[in-house]
Amino acid sequence: MSEQYVLDLQEVDETQIGTVGGKAAHLGELSRIEGVRVPAGFCVTTAAFQRIMAAAPSIGDRLDQLSRLDSDDREAIRTLSAEIRRTVEGIAIPDDLAAAITRALARLGEQAAYAVRSSATAEDLPTASFAGQQDSYLNVVGPAAVLRHVSRCWGSLFTERAVTYRLRNGIDHRNVDMAVVVQQMVFPDAAGILFTADPVTGNRKVATVDAGFGLGEVLVSGLVNPDVFQVRDGEVVARTIAAKQRAVHALPGGGTREVTIDLQRQEQPALTDAQVVRLVQLGRRIEAQFGRPQDIEWCLVDDDFQIVQSRPITTLFPVPAIDDRENHVYLSVGHQQMMTDAMKPLGVSMWQLTAMAPMHEAGGRLFVDATRHLASPAGRAAFMEMVGRGDPLTRDALETVLDRQNFVPTVPATAPARPPAGATAAPIETDPTIVTELIERSQASLAALRRDIRTKTGPALFDFLLEAFQEHKRVLSDPLSMQAIMAGMEATWWLNDRLSEWLGEKNAADTLTLSAPGNVTSEMGLALLDVADVIRPHPEVVAFLEGVEDDGFLDELPKLAGGTEARDAIEAYLDRYGMRCVGEIDITRPRWSERPGTLVPLILDNVKLFEPGAAARRFEQGRRQAQEKEQDVLARLRALPDGEQKADETKRMIDRVRTFIGYREYPKYGIISRYFVYKQALLEEADRLVRTGVLTEEEDIFYLTFQELHDVVRSHRADDELIQQRKDAFRSYQVLTPPRVLTSDGEAITGAYRRDDVPTGALIGIPVSAGTVEGRARVILDLTQADLEPGDILVTAHTDPSWTPLFVAVAGLVTEVGGSMTHGAVIAREYGLPAVVGVLDATRLIPDGQRIRVHGSDGYVELLP
Repeated sequence: MSEQYVLDLQEVDETQIGTVGGKAAHLGELSRIEGVRVPAGFCVTTAAFQRIMAAAPSIGDRLDQLSRLDSDDREAIRTLSAEIRRTVEGIAIPDDLAAAITRALARLGEQAAYAVRSSATAEDLPTASFAGQQDSYLNVVGPAAVLRHVSRCWGSLFTERAVTYRLRNGIDHRNVDMAVVVQQMVFPDAAGILFTADPVTGNRKVATVDAGFGLGEVLVSGLVNPDVFQVRDGEVVARTIAAKQRAVHALPGGGTREVTIDLQRQEQPALTDAQVVRLVQLGRRIEAQFGRPQDIEWCLVDDDFQIVQSRPITTLFPVPAIDDRENHVYLSVGHQQMMTDAMKPLGVSMWQLTAMAPMHEAGGRLFVDATRHLASPAGRAAFMEMVGRGDPLTRDALETVLDRQNFVPTVPATAPARPPAGATAAPIETDPTIVTELIERSQASLAALRRDIRTKTGPALFDFLLEAFQEHKRVLSDPLSMQAIMAGMEATWWLNDRLSEWLGEKNAADTLTLSAPGNVTSEMGLALLDVADVIRPHPEVVAFLEGVEDDGFLDELPKLAGGTEARDAIEAYLDRYGMRCVGEIDITRPRWSERPGTLVPLILDNVKLFEPGAAARRFEQGRRQAQEKEQDVLARLRALPDGEQKADETKRMIDRVRTFIGYREYPKYGIISRYFVYKQALLEEADRLVRTGVLTEEEDIFYLTFQELHDVVRSHRADDELIQQRKDAFRSYQVLTPPRVLTSDGEAITGAYRRDDVPTGALIGIPVSAGTVEGRARVILDLTQADLEPGDILVTAHTDPSWTPLFVAVAGLVTEVGGSMTHGAVIAREYGLPAVVGVLDATRLIPDGQRIRVHGSDGYVELLP
């Protein structure tokens, strides 16, 4: 009976994580790899922990309290977790369990010193490492001390840091058990950590070794800086040898102590180059066994390496899975679409099926392979110019890759790379009826989709959708549509370049495009001001909306004075714009029509901040400013040499930009309108699958690709384990930051601004909408948490069209992601908001409430005293 509580490390493997925890499972696997030495030991299984927990029923109530806490409520977490820990450590180990542990110690031989280490079931996992969250104890001497430290390891499941980590990662405290590893103590000459991929850049071909003298605790505790070696292709390519003044050694009677290293030895390398290379070879063997880059703890004893832990490196951004050995350079689609959040599998596959270019998934994000464009000397310059106009950081990152000899292969001149779609579109005449015709075509196609999809269910729905995706792409790739988009963008660039050259005007197009007609996204923001005008005269409705907590409020409105008018206004808005939402390129995100409560804070802000008629006044003011700017620019040009010709050319470009720049937003509106139709049909199918018991809940379909969902509908069988794995993976992807540029080696490259023309301490970005404004920074990451005052400046990670209703209420804009022609930049210009985008880490570096000055013409942000 007692033997179930103890297993030798040689008996366990990765299939037994529920019994022995992540650390022990990995140690068991490590011990089976040829050439890898692991100190002998055993595992006290989770069954022992469960028995201890059952001995104190009151712990269950405290765990329930813990689960209800917010991860930021540090004081409550500290108090409650300490209570649970004291309770666990105070429970006496039953005699039969203590005897089983003591017998296992005897089997290890005469060794008197041990390492006693925590091994939680939610630890060293591919999606959550829990590194350093639970406790381990070194040089524990004698059976009594081992038993005492086993109890301390059980209790360490409830350290404040471990509890907080679980809360932030959405892991239920009741679903985590603790095992304990007991191993023979190793007394090393040197110890440290091996990362089989560069933990800073993500490069999978570069291994990094941190090394110090004595026990590895000296590095973990930060007592000394380690020696750092980098190895690529079996060769040390970089080394930094630190002055290692201290080491941690074991004491004869148990425990450890710090010692001072002899002066002449402090700057000697802890490892030779040959030892470093040999260690990395071991690491590659371990990496191959586990199938992913590893964070490995090692010890060197008499020139022999022993491995005491290996866990996945969970902070690396994944690499697209491509079945070739060629080098690839990937560009982030999310940075182009102003939506860098992780997408669920259905959202990823739907975008792939409807996009105009092949897209590769990694970390729940989409990437396009730019290698072909970079490989052609003929096409590279034009491609880099286009990228640079949109986002200088991406261009700089690409230049970093190109500077590395031979990474991007050169394609012979006889096989030039095809330029990006639309880049070579012929110019079109400035004719407003072109835009009208394009919109009518898009609306007709959408109406046909809505009509024809109504009768489709089951496998027939999926066959229909595959045909609908082809129509989707046909509308999107309409040559006339591409020409119209390029006409607006190129006219903007022309105006900015020429007027800067001729008149010294910076970003003149920003003012010339104010209140440009036909922009469906800017109209959406102004339309919500009109909704506020309907609601503002009815205080009972306003008070009701201030207390709204769910999405059923529209049915309650008619019970209030003025409520019917308010409901009709909101529903009319949803009829036009309800398919939109934050992160709308991911079809799985809840739309405004599905969660109308999302709009309530925005409506209430508009009620509070604006007077009646603000939408019309704002649009007219912008139109008048643009007209005055046009007259001023043309008059100044005519006074120049060849002024009439310059003025005539400029007038043509102003007419062109005002005709076409608004249409820039319409194709996205069409895409999202079609997406909502697809989604409604798929959710009806999901409802049928739930009613027949195939799926547990409708939203399970979001964790399947379109093709997998098609198979489920055909077979009426779903893989519940796969769906759970996808949910776990998505949760892990959410905490990753996608790079602008990613190589097939796994290197994530952010890029840098190469500027020295900004004040010291200023945050550099891309100037996308002219003007300078000072105000209070409102750092908002969730649209529903907006609470604005007049003059506030919006600071956020990224904005897609769904953020536009917030733009009408702010005085300026700062984002971490964006370019000169992304949606947020276009709308900021139309509304006349000074804006700087592409400000790295803006939401972290600018405190909420901080007064800032946004230089929208020069591209930087100052933090004011």
